[in-house]
Amino acid sequence: MRSMTLEQLRTASETGGVSSVTLKGQGGAFLVQINTRSGVAAILTKARNSEPRRFGNPAAALNVLREVGITIGQFDASEWNPDEREPVARSSDNRAKALHKAHEAAAYNEWLAAEIQEAIDDPRPGIPHDEVMARMDARIVRHKAAGAKRA
Repeated sequence: MRSMTLEQLRTASETGGVSSVTLKGQGGAFLVQINTRSGVAAILTKARNSEPRRFGNPAAALNVLREVGITIGQFDASEWNPDEREPVARSSDNRAKALHKAHEAAAYNEWLAAEIQEAIDDPRPGIPHDEVMARMDARIVRHKAAGAKRA
């Protein structure tokens, strides 16, 4: 059986190349099997690899098929076992995590902007880069020497 991406299925559907589609239960998921007018059988796969696109919910698969213009098909749940469904993270949990990350990022951006503005507003004269680096090198040498004395 060949593989077919969603874009390939859309193109085949738009050009009349799809003769039938079956939403087939397999284990805990549903797969989309496609028969083309040229007699080739294919399975809907993920866009980035040839792994079959698995739908935990048949309604999600039906929505995808409808979006590509396929509104008539067959349904085969003979090999479907709902006990084998993979647990899915609740979308509300994912949304809460995403919002938390967004708030953290906004707080960090606000803090960083304040630090930058404080540096811009500082009336003291700037220190040349080479001088700052020389001071840091001297500080590192002092710390290494103090660490060596302890050992």
